[in-house]
Amino acid sequence: MEPDNVTTETRFILSGLTHHRKEQILLFVVFFIIYLLTVLGNLLIIVLVWIDTQLHTPMYFFLTHLAGMEILYVTSSSPQLLSHLMAGNGIISVTRCMVQGGSALCMGSAECLLLGVMAYDRYLAICNPLRYASAMDSKQQYLLASSCWVIGCLFSMVNVVCISRHPFCGPNRINHFVCELQFLLDLACGDIKHTKIILNSLATFIVLIPFTIILCSYTCILCSVFQMHSAASWGKAFSTCGSHIIVVTLFYGTIISIYILPQSNTISDRDKQIAVLYVVITPLLNPIIYTLRNKDVHRAVVKVLKR
Repeated sequence: MEPDNVTTETRFILSGLTHHRKEQILLFVVFFIIYLLTVLGNLLIIVLVWIDTQLHTPMYFFLTHLAGMEILYVTSSSPQLLSHLMAGNGIISVTRCMVQGGSALCMGSAECLLLGVMAYDRYLAICNPLRYASAMDSKQQYLLASSCWVIGCLFSMVNVVCISRHPFCGPNRINHFVCELQFLLDLACGDIKHTKIILNSLATFIVLIPFTIILCSYTCILCSVFQMHSAASWGKAFSTCGSHIIVVTLFYGTIISIYILPQSNTISDRDKQIAVLYVVITPLLNPIIYTLRNKDVHRAVVKVLKR
């Protein structure tokens, strides 16, 4: 039973990236430009796929969902970050912190699952081209994409509910610039051991299952590619999968660095620097990676400009 004189915290203080006012203003300008470019870049992908009928394929269907997730993910964190940089402080209520952390976790989990679906899609297209059309019909596409959204939201809701059961009565200062539910749990009072076990088990499921699908899919793709005798077939296969491999490497590289590699109980400046990569930079890189060497997207852009 908790003592009567325990005070429950109603707000957190995010330490942010810097305390120097000039640096805060500079970061505000840089992050605001990156945020606009990220939203516009991902919106461009969605609009191009919607307008150009030649892009109405499963690969681009999943790409539009990835772009939508990136927009929602960066919007769950960047406006709050920009607000704190402009205000010069990181004061945020517990409720807002929970909502922001839960929204980011929802989109991040859904993206993790969708990357596995996209790898499976590439496996079917390259290794089983004859049954690809039937295995990836419109019904199957919607089922796979909606499953990613629903499971991501459910995973986030479970995290928020489990963490909100614990009161926050200790330190309220977080050495970070965004709210992450994993770090919030460490500030909760009482016994959090069982909550950590539950949430870590669910997180392992969310991360490892799509990662296993990705590894298996690309192992099969490589085996299939090595059996091809045409250089053109090699080039087509690698150009189709290259962008996805780069995005997967960026996504899982940051996850492993933050959540899997051994770390101390406190959030270090290294953790915040890596967080800048996946909160601000990676959502901007994804549309660039998928469009930079993609001839289909280049052709769609030219067609839209001619109109």
